[in-house]
Amino acid sequence: MSAERPTMPPAPLLTEAELARDALASPLLARAARIARWAGPDTKVGAGGELADVQLSAAAEHLGLTPDDDGMADASEAWRLAVDTGLVEIEDPAVEGDDPDEDAEGEDVWGTATAGENLALLTGGSPADVLAIWLDGLEAAHADATAPVFEDFADLVGEDGSIDFDALDWDPETEADFLDGVLGNLYLLTVGEGPDGPPVPLPALAASMIVPDDMGEPTDDILEQVSDAMMRLDDQFRVLEPIGIVEYHPVDEALLVEEGEEAESPADDEDVTRYGMVRLTPLGIYGIRARMLEAGVEAPAVGDLADKGADALLGGIAYYPEAAARAEIQLWLTRRGSDGAAAELLDAARGTDALAPLRRLHCQQALALVGAEAEPAVRAVLGDPELGGLARVWLAERGAADVPAPSETMIFWLAIDTIAAQLEADGDLDELQGLVEGLSGQHSGFFEEAWRVDHPATADVLEAMGRLHSDKKQAKDARKAAFKARSRGGSAD
Repeated sequence: MSAERPTMPPAPLLTEAELARDALASPLLARAARIARWAGPDTKVGAGGELADVQLSAAAEHLGLTPDDDGMADASEAWRLAVDTGLVEIEDPAVEGDDPDEDAEGEDVWGTATAGENLALLTGGSPADVLAIWLDGLEAAHADATAPVFEDFADLVGEDGSIDFDALDWDPETEADFLDGVLGNLYLLTVGEGPDGPPVPLPALAASMIVPDDMGEPTDDILEQVSDAMMRLDDQFRVLEPIGIVEYHPVDEALLVEEGEEAESPADDEDVTRYGMVRLTPLGIYGIRARMLEAGVEAPAVGDLADKGADALLGGIAYYPEAAARAEIQLWLTRRGSDGAAAELLDAARGTDALAPLRRLHCQQALALVGAEAEPAVRAVLGDPELGGLARVWLAERGAADVPAPSETMIFWLAIDTIAAQLEADGDLDELQGLVEGLSGQHSGFFEEAWRVDHPATADVLEAMGRLHSDKKQAKDARKAAFKARSRGGSAD
């Protein structure tokens, strides 16, 4: 019965203004903006756009960093981001000699830095402008996070000055794919739990990329791979945190061992926080989603359907979690207005396709949000064979008067439709079992009549009831009823 589902759950996003505020407050972009304003005609820049060594300490001091190796490294990182995001523009020197870093007389020649066009956009542009600059910064940070670590750079340089990347044992595409996979899993967990959910332990995130789904007890080799992946991720999240996409509690340095020593297994210590904890920020949700959309991944956001028709709304939220579906409906009603909304929703809920029961379920939830204004439209469909049962339930829940009693045919049709919706939604099995047993228990001889119901999902629903019912006799009756339904040709597979 299942139809195609979105690859990712719908993400709750902050407004562009809120996201832009967070982007401007991200430590790396904030430093990049400050260092871009600091730069001027006297700023010496090398051929690759890097700050001259003699100026790194001054740049670090301007940023309020200590002028040690760490401070100058942070200043250099901020400068690179300023260049990569167009906050600074480099004017190359006119070089006459053979060496691009020296003039004809062997003197060093430096480029100069000027403010880039994007610097003014950080304060004078729209939120969309700020976010576009920040996304460029995220791309640069992502590239830094997947770059190789040079332990001895001299060993990689050949006689002709070229770099032997094969000696690094580094595949940039593989590294980028690994990090994107990790960020995708973190996105799934964060969006599924909500932005206020708990942080994810680094060992669990690493294991999600290494341990096969069908593996029981991980082998020593797999555990070693997980440990190696954790260390890679620890380095990468330290690089990514300053751009603002994650909140990261790093691995306890006491757990890091020298080569040849035996590392402590995460299972040996109950305090999992020592092994790293990471949470995707609201800005991170926005940024990772933007990268996924760029890569062609279907990654919906709550609010995507606010300007669509009722048919697109009910179809689009078919597999949304309950909270996300409710939020999407509320946004749709706010944009659409309540006038005529109920009739439009009811019309979109009709149908005999596999998703129709789910549309009717979400229609009922949407009508609850419309409120009393929906009553005339609901009463208008009391005689409709597909919507009459839904209408009676909605009216009864509101305590409305003069609600006609449903026919037995309508009662059974609504029971089949309700279970079909829950089966299509892949709801909680315990809740589904309770629904199955509750509905069959309300009507004596339920299965003797249910197989006659003229609903396209009748046979499928009865088969499922046979699997789910805890009473063996009832389960057997359900399976017999499913066979009868198929024999009479009353179900569409």
